[in-house]
Amino acid sequence: MTMKKSVCLFFLLLAVTASAQSFVSVKGTRFLRNGRNYSYVGANYWYGSLLASGKGDRPRLLRELDLMKHYGITNLRIMVGADGGNYDFTVRQALQPEQGKYDPDLLDGLDFLLSEMARRNMTAVLYLTNNWEWSGGMAQYLEWNGKGAIPNPNIGAEHTWDEFMDYVAQFHSCAACKSALAQHITFILGRKNAYTKKKYTDDPTIMAWQVANEPRVFTPENEAAFTDWLNEAVNLIDRLDKNHLICTGSEGRMGANGDLGTFARTHANPKIDYLTMHIWPKNWNWYKSADAKATLPTAISNAEKYIDEHVALARNMNRPIVIEEFGLPREDESLSPKTAFDDRLAFYNLFFEKLSKSISGDGPLRGINFWGFGGEGVAKDESGKWHAGDPYTADPPQEPQGLNTVFSSDTKLLELIKRCNLTIGND
Repeated sequence: MTMKKSVCLFFLLLAVTASAQSFVSVKGTRFLRNGRNYSYVGANYWYGSLLASGKGDRPRLLRELDLMKHYGITNLRIMVGADGGNYDFTVRQALQPEQGKYDPDLLDGLDFLLSEMARRNMTAVLYLTNNWEWSGGMAQYLEWNGKGAIPNPNIGAEHTWDEFMDYVAQFHSCAACKSALAQHITFILGRKNAYTKKKYTDDPTIMAWQVANEPRVFTPENEAAFTDWLNEAVNLIDRLDKNHLICTGSEGRMGANGDLGTFARTHANPKIDYLTMHIWPKNWNWYKSADAKATLPTAISNAEKYIDEHVALARNMNRPIVIEEFGLPREDESLSPKTAFDDRLAFYNLFFEKLSKSISGDGPLRGINFWGFGGEGVAKDESGKWHAGDPYTADPPQEPQGLNTVFSSDTKLLELIKRCNLTIGND
């Protein structure tokens, strides 16, 4: 081999190595990026690709990305796209308005979002479907494949949440539904970004593919079907993409019939690179804003126990874990950015402390994503109801807009996030 060829080969190998290092990887209970430990306080930003579309608001998107970057919020958990878009209280701009058919404008929006995140050295966790009705998800696949109309409990008083969850539990045994989701996964992972010209599978801006937002086992009898489906989806992603991490989007014990053992069994697949948990004190009746003084200590205590038991499990399974959803309303559940949020600050501080202690003690808790960054989005309807065409907030359309939103004007909280990101070494 000539000297010239040797030099060329050396630099080629160097470039390949550098590219491989820029992907987030896992080593034991740590995340690594560019050869260094990687940890973060990030945000849920589910509507990012909608803002980035031609029908969205790209100037707002760029301002919000810049603001998050300023505060060290560089890991964003994002919805790939909604399904159906035909019902009130759901995301009306559907990436997949019909099964297997895609809106090119929204695909372009996802491309643009990822390209702009790359320019800011951000990373994305992209979830591929949803357990809940607000973006179509598994319920929409069931309706598309002959299981009857979605019993949406947000529309009138005709349906209950128990009825909805019984309906969605069918997904894990619906061969046609699972096949359609597998085709969707294959389509998205096979995409090439129109702006960066990179295949999605070659883009280090993507930290991880997430199977779904909050997939639930639902019943003990459904555990086998759920586990089989989850493993099929995880194994498919692994076959299609060897560069990116895989996670499930689970709430943890609360998504596994309240049983930590069930959570562990359903996540035994070694191709699941890291574990996740979600914590919702209001939804889980730990916290009541009307009695905040009495219930906030309970919410904090219960959240700490929930974190600790999941961190212990992650340590036993030798995997990192991320708290990728947590939130608390403002005072009196106000939707206004001008309302105080002292309880939220106290609650968030628990997560900052837990993450900092884990990083300093080489523990498995390696990231947190608050719910969620709503930036400039404010409810237009005083009731908080979302209407098609309204600006997006962090709250999905079935919830009061601004309920759990961190606004661009929440400087006090954003400064705390920045300080925590600097403390754990994420800039």
